[in-house]
Amino acid sequence: KQAGGDFLVRVEDTDTARSTRESEESVLADLTWLGLAWDEGPVVGGDKGPYRQSERMGSGVYQELAAKLMAEGHAYPCFCTAEELEAKRKQAELKGENPQYDGTWRDADAAEVQKRLDAGEPYTVRFKVPRGAVVSINDEVRGKISWDVAATVGDFILLRSGGMPVYNFCVAVDDAQMEVSTVIRAEEHLTNTVRQVLILEALGYTPPKYAHLSLVLGEDRSKLSKRHGATSVNQFKEEGFLPEAMINYLCNLGWNDGTDKEIYTVDELVEAFSLDRITKSPAVFDMKKLRWVNGQHLRALPADRLAHLVGSQLEACGVASSAASPFTQAAARMVAEKVELVNDAEPLVRDALAFPLLETLQTPAAQKIVDDGFATVARAIVAAHAAGTMPDFGGEDAPAAWKTWMKGVGKELGLKGKGLFMPTRLALTGRMAGPDIPAQLQVLALAPEHSLAPAVPLAERIAALEEAIASMPAPETAAV
Repeated sequence: KQAGGDFLVRVEDTDTARSTRESEESVLADLTWLGLAWDEGPVVGGDKGPYRQSERMGSGVYQELAAKLMAEGHAYPCFCTAEELEAKRKQAELKGENPQYDGTWRDADAAEVQKRLDAGEPYTVRFKVPRGAVVSINDEVRGKISWDVAATVGDFILLRSGGMPVYNFCVAVDDAQMEVSTVIRAEEHLTNTVRQVLILEALGYTPPKYAHLSLVLGEDRSKLSKRHGATSVNQFKEEGFLPEAMINYLCNLGWNDGTDKEIYTVDELVEAFSLDRITKSPAVFDMKKLRWVNGQHLRALPADRLAHLVGSQLEACGVASSAASPFTQAAARMVAEKVELVNDAEPLVRDALAFPLLETLQTPAAQKIVDDGFATVARAIVAAHAAGTMPDFGGEDAPAAWKTWMKGVGKELGLKGKGLFMPTRLALTGRMAGPDIPAQLQVLALAPEHSLAPAVPLAERIAALEEAIASMPAPETAAV
């Protein structure tokens, strides 16, 4: 985009055993979710279509060009059977040789070839690799790369015996006819580049520019696979990642703009990205770092979009009765600074609705708070609830009202900081840590009308709190 180019999507589906319309639709859906809008391709069309190789094959373009290559001496028919080729492969392996095609039909007698053609014998079409040929490219990432062709590929197949064109032939032809200027792909395709350049040059086309990116590795530095976690875009989507965070993180794998900056919007990436800043070394996929990047993007979202995402997730998991309500909006505000994934919101909201006070009081960590005057703060809270002086946590001004009320409680008890807030957190949430106390209590106050999850309302919490402190020593009073 930075260079004014177009993004072309081509469906390479000549492998009928692995390519289905469902898999195509899945890939296109993934690209759409990521925000990678293509300028030409399926659905959107364009003047270089059709964009499915299976449809292009129907026009006969690959067969015509294969015939052209044979007529000009760049390819030839091979009548070797599958059994013969397998025997040749095994023999080469036994000799410790590279199992390439041995050229049986490369320079076969023309009369014998014609005889077999006239008899209708099945054959493949093989490319006639020039003797001593060397293919060189100036890779945009790796610099100049050269191959001794004969030692690398040998005479390779263009058309299978049934007339089906192979991947490398289709790709080379399509790149030329679609006027592709730059091919950016994984380093695994380097040997494919040899074949494609040979085909393009034989057909009289100028090869495109190539940029071969290093593989992305798992944290154990092996090739990234399913055992390292989610490997499909849709899995990341379902786990609560944002598309812009995925784009940001993936661009950071093996690239930087020369600064320490790590968080980018998509527009910033378009402006900053360049192939000459891509490193040759393989990048390691770090799920913790991806989560961190996602958290940064979540916190940068407008409040209404965050509320929509959190609300949709809470509705989907049965916590909220609808995605858009005062409850889900309050939940989004509560979790905003705590979550790295949208899906992290559910456990935080369920925790806010629960009240494990008795369990927490039995822990060693809570004992210090109990010993430091928990009962004093708890009794003040119970008294305020009985007197009706606690804030209305369901109201819009709940945060401000909470701040004023807490300031008054602290002044009355002569407490501030952790000495006030830790006992208060334990007394009202039943936990030692979590989101802001007033945010949790607002979610709790709005739950009855909008939540489907179990909840312990404030009145029941106060009753449980009063029962818990009944056996605690009363505060000492000064002698008169």
